[in-house]
Amino acid sequence: MQRIGLYPGTFDPVTLGHLDVIRRTSALVDELVIGVAINRDKGPLFSLEERVAMIEAECAPISERTGMKIRVHPFENLLIDCAREVGAGMIVRGLRAVSDFEYEFQMVGMNRALDDSIETVFLMAEAAHQAIASKLVKEIARLGGDVAPFVPQAIVSALKRKLGN
Repeated sequence: MQRIGLYPGTFDPVTLGHLDVIRRTSALVDELVIGVAINRDKGPLFSLEERVAMIEAECAPISERTGMKIRVHPFENLLIDCAREVGAGMIVRGLRAVSDFEYEFQMVGMNRALDDSIETVFLMAEAAHQAIASKLVKEIARLGGDVAPFVPQAIVSALKRKLGN
């Protein structure tokens, strides 16, 4: 039986922390679906199409190196419904800090109430990536700071193009 995991997020933009979690998930699943959330409330900087393309480009080398099949799946429904749609038996969540855990703990409880056959697995970000958040990356880039330590080079370029700096 193939193990399929779902790693959801807005990925606006994808960061080195996200990619670290994706790489490390290869030890847990045969296939990873990157669920790109269409969250209109967050007002993403990058369009859905841009985010999907960035994730596909950044994940191709990971898939090649690890042998894990990776596909990108935009979604706008309940996370648990998305997991069912893609056949995922587990939801993968990355944690950076205790505050992440508090929110995620509530989400796990709700998701288990909706479908207790789908497990949630938490991966702590590597220490070097624990402070990275897409929101902070965008803010640093808006203010002209160097985001190269936090995102792949292609994303640095995309941010510069998008923000005009």
